[in-house]
Amino acid sequence: QVQLVESGGGLVQPGGSLRLSCAVSGTIFSIFGMAWYRQAPGKQRELVATITSGGGTNYADSVKGRFTISRDNAKRTVYLEMNNLKPEDTAVYYCNRAVVGSWWSWGQGTQVTVSS
Repeated sequence: QVQLVESGGGLVQPGGSLRLSCAVSGTIFSIFGMAWYRQAPGKQRELVATITSGGGTNYADSVKGRFTISRDNAKRTVYLEMNNLKPEDTAVYYCNRAVVGSWWSWGQGTQVTVSS
């Protein structure tokens, strides 16, 4: 069974940075496109960034130029580097497969709070 374990969240001031990690176990990680999603209170889960098995990336307009997704296949880990954080980035962040409808069971997520 595939397990997703997100970490690295926390409380940060506007303009600050965080690096999220997602460790994946129970599958051949390297062949799958991966993504980071986020869900703010009272809102639907939204796609933040994707990375293909070959390393190609794509971003939501709201985070383009501020967030960077990457992966380390040897460590079975996907990362999200977040810079110049804004209060509207406050959410629980999750990783999963990039293809909608093919998701594995969701992990617990990691809380990111941007506040002064």
